[in-house]
Amino acid sequence: MGSYLLALDQGTSSSRSVVFDQEGRAVAFAQEELEARFPAPGLVEQDPEAIWDTQLRTARAALARAGVEAAEVAALGITNQRETTLLWDRATGRPLHPAIVWQDRRTAAACADMRRHGLEPFFTERTGLLLDPYFSGTKLEWLLGHVDGARARAQAGELACGTVDSWLLYRLTGGAVHATDVTNAARTLLFNIHTLQWDDDLLAALGIPRALLPEVRPSAAALGATAPALFGRPLPITGAAGDQQAALFGQACLQPGMAKNTYGTGAFLLLHTGVTPVRAEGLLTSPAWQIGGEPAHYALEAAIFVAGAAVQWLRDGLGIIRRAAEVEALAASVPDSGGVTFVPALTGLGAPHWDPLARGLIVGITRGTTAAHLARATLEGIAFATRDGVEAMRRAAGIPLRELRVDGGAAADDLLLQLQADVLGVPVLRPERTETTAFGAAALAAVGAGLWDEAAVARAWRAERRFTPQLGEDERERRYAGWQRALALSRGWAEG
Repeated sequence: MGSYLLALDQGTSSSRSVVFDQEGRAVAFAQEELEARFPAPGLVEQDPEAIWDTQLRTARAALARAGVEAAEVAALGITNQRETTLLWDRATGRPLHPAIVWQDRRTAAACADMRRHGLEPFFTERTGLLLDPYFSGTKLEWLLGHVDGARARAQAGELACGTVDSWLLYRLTGGAVHATDVTNAARTLLFNIHTLQWDDDLLAALGIPRALLPEVRPSAAALGATAPALFGRPLPITGAAGDQQAALFGQACLQPGMAKNTYGTGAFLLLHTGVTPVRAEGLLTSPAWQIGGEPAHYALEAAIFVAGAAVQWLRDGLGIIRRAAEVEALAASVPDSGGVTFVPALTGLGAPHWDPLARGLIVGITRGTTAAHLARATLEGIAFATRDGVEAMRRAAGIPLRELRVDGGAAADDLLLQLQADVLGVPVLRPERTETTAFGAAALAAVGAGLWDEAAVARAWRAERRFTPQLGEDERERRYAGWQRALALSRGWAEG
C-alpha cells in the first residue's frame, strides 16, 4: 500500500488539491480559481463541468509536483463547499442546469412561505437546520420545477442530484458511485440527523423523489475507487466531509467541548458536542463526522456572515488600507479602539441572531477618532461576533470552552487572535498546519483506509502559537456589554 494521502478541497472560489505524507505533512499542492456567475440579483451559479475540470487538474498537478505516482497513494479524501446543489443525467453524467451555489437566495420566498405555514419547527427538529435558502432542499425543489421534464424524469429514476461531494464522487468513479456522507447530507433539509437517513416526511414536504438522492455513507469508510484512466490506476476513496466539518476534524477537535473557528470572508464556529445532537436557539446542529459503523459525532455551528469581509470593506469601501494584511499594523498603532464599537452586520446578522434586516453600525465616534481606531474596532467586532456564538453554545451544551483552535486567512493576524482570546477569556491556538480543511479530508481518508486512528490524528496536530487572555474579567465583561448595546441598535435597522 502507498504512503501518501491525496486531499481534494473543492471550495467556492477555487479548487485545490494537497498531497500529504504518512506523517500528515503537506508535500505539494495545486490550486485553480473557480468562477461564479450572477445571472440576476440574489442568484449565484457555477459551471458543474468547471468544478470537475479544475478539481481533476489540480489533483493531477499536485501529484506531479510531489513526484508521487498513483501507486504510492494510499487513500483519497474529499472536502467541499457545502449546500451547493447539482442535478445531472444519471446515464450520461450531463448536468441539466448550472450548480446553484450555497450563497444563492432564489428560494427566499419559498422558505418564507413555509415559515408562515408553521413548518420551521418540523424541519428544525429533524434536520437541526433553519428554513433558509442557504440549504440544499429548496434549491433542489426549484430545479425540479424549472428544468423541463426534470420532475417526471426524477420520479422515473433517470436523474441524480447531490452536493459537490456527490458530483465529484460520481465523476471520479466514472458514474459507478452516487453517494454522499452524513455531514453533507445533513445540510439538505432532507436528512434526519437522529436516524441518519433520508426522511420521507421531509421529502414529501419539499416534493423530492427519493430515487433522485445519493446513498448516505459514513465520512470515513470505503466510498469507491477512481476510474483507472484518471490517474493511471484506481485510487481508493475513503474519506469525505463538508468543509467546516473537515476543518473540525483536521483541527483534531476530537473530544466534546473542543471547538474551532475558521476566519474567512465570514467565520464558521463549530463545537464538538459528542454522540448526541444538541439543539441551541439560533445555532445549527449537524453531524461532525461518522467513522465506519460507529455512532456519528455531532457539532453545533454558528455561521457568522461577516469577518474578513469587514476588513475588505475598510480596503475597498473606505480606502483606509491598501491591502487587507495592513489592518493589523494600523489597528496595533493604538492601544484600544478609543471607545468605538463596530458591529459588522454588512449583510445582516448570522448566528445566533439571524436578523437579515440588521445593518452595520459604528458608534462611539468623537473628534479624536482615527482610521486606526476604526481598524481596531473592526477586529474587535469580529471577535465579539464570535463570542456571541460561543455564548449560545455554552448555554445549550453546558460544556465549558477551554480553548479555541483557529484557522482561515485572517488567523494570520496576531492582533485579531489576541483580541479573540481577550474577549473569550480562554486561550486561542493557531496550528502549525494551515491546511486544516484539506488535512481533515486526508485524515478522514487515512482513518477510513485503516491507516490511522483518531489518536494518530491528534498526534499530527501541533500548535504554532498560543494566545492567552490579557484582560481581567471585569474589563472583558464591560467591553462585551458595550458590544451588546451596539448590537441591539443594529437589529432590524432596515425596517426603518
